Amino acid sequence: MAQRRLLEGLGVTVAEEGAYRSLLRHGPATLNELAAETGSSAAAIRRMLPRLEDLGLASRVAGRPLRLIATPPNVAIDILVARRQEEITHSRAAAALLATEVAERTGPHPEEVLEVVSGRDAVARRYLQLERGATQEMLVLVHPPYAVDISDDRENRRRAARQGAPIRGIYSPLAFEHPGMLAHTRRAIADGEQARLGQVPVKLAVADAGTAILPLVSDEDRAVESALVVHPSALLDALVGLFETLWRAAVPLRLSADALETETWPQAPDTEVLALLAAGMKDDAIARQLGLSPRTVQRRVQVLCERLGARTRFHAGFLAARHDLLVPPA
Repeated sequence: MAQRRLLEGLGVTVAEEGAYRSLLRHGPATLNELAAETGSSAAAIRRMLPRLEDLGLASRVAGRPLRLIATPPNVAIDILVARRQEEITHSRAAAALLATEVAERTGPHPEEVLEVVSGRDAVARRYLQLERGATQEMLVLVHPPYAVDISDDRENRRRAARQGAPIRGIYSPLAFEHPGMLAHTRRAIADGEQARLGQVPVKLAVADAGTAILPLVSDEDRAVESALVVHPSALLDALVGLFETLWRAAVPLRLSADALETETWPQAPDTEVLALLAAGMKDDAIARQLGLSPRTVQRRVQVLCERLGARTRFHAGFLAARHDLLVPPA
């Protein structure tokens, strides 16, 4: 059975490790004895000798004939580790110098700015990687279809428990057509997300203003099968600028943490109806999200329009946002 390699990660070859381990097992040996033990030739061992000495694995015993003795493992490994650490330090210094040379160019090459991710699972993993790696802020434009399964409660709890970077999200009216999206958004807001409602021309996520991900093909009826990852560039700056422009035009969306009735108006369920009205959702979609019957929703919408003096459903949502009625009672 082949011997398990132990020193490969420290730059020791198979033959060198075999010779060293033979010396450890059998003590000092001549070149011929070591050759017989390893199944090699004396000439091959002689050629290997300078390398064994350079690695600090073996040394010569005084006298004739020439004999080799193994360096104790605790000493030999420390030498090898120290050498490898020194090499890593030099490599990092070289990387810094190379980065300086790259910075002296007129700008990054296109292949360094754009990265294409293919496959639904790969897109989901790349998004989660950006989300987990963010330390300053995540900017998100929320629009169907979704790369990550928002109905996965276990993953949602794990993501909330990580307490990552603060999130600012702008939700498209179409976002709440997805079953369970309202509950998902309510949890996100309860966990500290700043959410607004507004126009979302494209799905987008930006981590720490340093990396963005967006679908390669924009189609709300198809799953996200490919995505474009954008690294620092003028394009990334434009995407961040787009988000900030949309953020200023969007209205706050602060859904209640539960559906308890209160004695003030608008009541907690009404604030959610108003929020979904502002999103442009139909009665049937609002009913599905809130677990109500369409007739109940129609009745509440009618009452809300009368109280707000609104001419249309959308006008009611607009007036609610203008008067800060989308914020639930304390």
